[in-house]
Amino acid sequence: MAREIKLTREGYERLQKALQHEQERLAEATRIVQEQMETAADYEDTGLEDAKREKMNIEARIDELEDTLARAMVMADHEADTGKAALGAIVVLLDENSKREMRVQLVSAPEASVLGGGLPKISDDSPVGTQLMGRKVGESFVVNLGQRQAKYKVKSIEY
Repeated sequence: MAREIKLTREGYERLQKALQHEQERLAEATRIVQEQMETAADYEDTGLEDAKREKMNIEARIDELEDTLARAMVMADHEADTGKAALGAIVVLLDENSKREMRVQLVSAPEASVLGGGLPKISDDSPVGTQLMGRKVGESFVVNLGQRQAKYKVKSIEY
């Protein structure tokens, strides 16, 4: 059985909007492919091939979004409020190297991949997200970011 994906309500709604947008793009891409087929002089037409490739990419994105939404479990707002960083938490982190604070939301990977307004999203699968999960206010952690290490301190957690 496919693995369940936990999403915030906001993330679920953003994924639904993304699916609707991709379905609209697919209708337009289908129209363009049909136009290209009618006007193509031969089968070597690069415009037709590009249109077909774009249509296939959109169809793949739709399949991915539909799969994610089918496996989604929307978390209740109070579900994760344990005093620890968990999916859905809004966390203020202090970058101890630069002394700058950043306010982010910890979300699942599919939710982080969908652009939307509001707070920056950190995936629980990312290097920072993996280290952040389960942390309490006041805890510090180090993340290896390729050539450098970042050290963060959890300043606050809210749901």
